Amino acid sequence: MSDQKPVPVQQAPAAEPEKAEEAAVVASEAPEASDKPSETPAAATTETTDKVAEPQAKEVVQDTPVKAEEAVKDAPIAPEPEAAKTDEQKQPEQPTYLTKIPGLAQLFEQLPKILSETGYNEMWGVQLKDSEDVPTVNVLIKFLRANEGNVQGAQDQLRKALEWRKKTDPLALVESGRYSATKYGGLGYLTTFEQDGRPLVFTWNIYGAVKDVSATFGDSDEFVKWRAALMELAVQDLKMKDATEVIDYDGEKDPYQMIQVHDYLNVKFFRMDPSVRTATKKTIDVFSTAYPELLREKFFVNVPSIMGWMFSAMKLFLSRNTTRKFHPISNGANLAREFPATIADMIPKTYGGKGAELKDEARTVQLVEDKVEKEEKKEEVKPVQPFEETAAPAVPPKDDEPVKEEAPKEEAAKEDPLKEEVAVQAEATTTGQTTEKEVLKEEIKPVAEEAK
Repeated sequence: MSDQKPVPVQQAPAAEPEKAEEAAVVASEAPEASDKPSETPAAATTETTDKVAEPQAKEVVQDTPVKAEEAVKDAPIAPEPEAAKTDEQKQPEQPTYLTKIPGLAQLFEQLPKILSETGYNEMWGVQLKDSEDVPTVNVLIKFLRANEGNVQGAQDQLRKALEWRKKTDPLALVESGRYSATKYGGLGYLTTFEQDGRPLVFTWNIYGAVKDVSATFGDSDEFVKWRAALMELAVQDLKMKDATEVIDYDGEKDPYQMIQVHDYLNVKFFRMDPSVRTATKKTIDVFSTAYPELLREKFFVNVPSIMGWMFSAMKLFLSRNTTRKFHPISNGANLAREFPATIADMIPKTYGGKGAELKDEARTVQLVEDKVEKEEKKEEVKPVQPFEETAAPAVPPKDDEPVKEEAPKEEAAKEDPLKEEVAVQAEATTTGQTTEKEVLKEEIKPVAEEAK
């Protein structure tokens, strides 16, 4: 038998109370223990564990907001989405006049299409661009104002005006055009004065200076070119291409307008020649389309008293904005009274001012003498005399025949004045000079249309 004795099994000594309390204290002083694996001996009592876990949970809850704030501060700033930046770039702030003037923005939207379709972009010396170009804005405002805010009407008129300018080239009419002094000499002038630092442009139409109605108005196309050249000369003095401020839509503050004076001294309104009507109609068609809102005021001077009723009647079928521009004056010497003293002094003496006469200092288009026509007339006159001298002896026996032929002509000539006089008297008594009024109406109506 073996002498070995059974070794007694050693049992782990029970945890002493003092050591347990020390462990609890250590655990309570380590708040981050919950984030790490527990190293507490398995022998720790449930009661001790519960006491330790409770303060840890509270401390973690308290620390969480602080850590979140620190994380937000330390986190990098996220870049703005590219889409947001693109939207801001696509929607720049519009100029005030585009939002203030109804229809102007829409008209600018159509401008590129109009310029592309017409293949022309010049209007009154202004190269039409975009809504940030002040001269372009002023041009479009005038077309919009002429159509009372109707965008479709404004763009249609602008298109027609550009097409006409492309076809006619009115700038060339001024620079290189030459016009007959016999036909147009003394009929049109231009004067430019200064008012408040701005040019005040006058155009003068002297209808009484027409020497030969048929010669002046016979070629209506040539007459329109002459009038357009005079108008373009005036437009150049307005200096619209140098504009730095946008004009008012209502027209009250629009320095890019001119004053027109129509002088009717010694003009007879009876039996208006058909060539005059044709030339006048063509002129008005062009001017009302291609030169809208360039008129500030129109003065009719030396007009007969019978025209007074016509201006009253015009108020019934024309807008107030148009009729307010008309000023009929029976005596041309009173024209200067319509202006401030600084301007009145520069107006020609004939019209009540102290300035030089139009023929002496006013400007006009380039005129040339009709030398070729005079030479042709001389050549025609020379061969007539020898032909009559040789032909006269050849027909003595037939002297009686022309007498018989001339007799009826003389009788007809005697009858025509009588018929004419009776007709005129009948019209005067029954209609109260209706004929003259109708002619005046035809004269005034185109003038009214031009003023729009």
